[in-house]
Amino acid sequence: MAAIAQLAVEERVLIDKQRLETIVTELGETVASQVIGLALEQLALAMNRTLAAAGEGELADVVADADRLSRLAWQLGLVTLAGVAIDVGSSAEQRDLGALGATCARLHRIGSQCLTRIWDDPTQEAN
Repeated sequence: MAAIAQLAVEERVLIDKQRLETIVTELGETVASQVIGLALEQLALAMNRTLAAAGEGELADVVADADRLSRLAWQLGLVTLAGVAIDVGSSAEQRDLGALGATCARLHRIGSQCLTRIWDDPTQEAN
């Protein structure tokens, strides 16, 4: 029997540093930090709701939650995450369960990576 290698999937995420800097400039560092923190909490909740709805086969909820997630991500400058959320919603709308499973797995990877990066340092530039 041949050995099966498990490959680590690592993707480049795009974070719009200017968007975050604009938030800080407009609100001030203290308030911006609070607003970004609250937005990240809402983003994590929206991501979890999207993934849970997909797991339960609630496609209409997937579409609604993925739309909410993409809007939140876009507002924070999480460009890659916003795009993946749109892909998840599109897969659910088309009732393509294979694509939905794949895009949800990607959503989990990208979402975790984005949340970690922006939470650690909201003004750092992603590679």
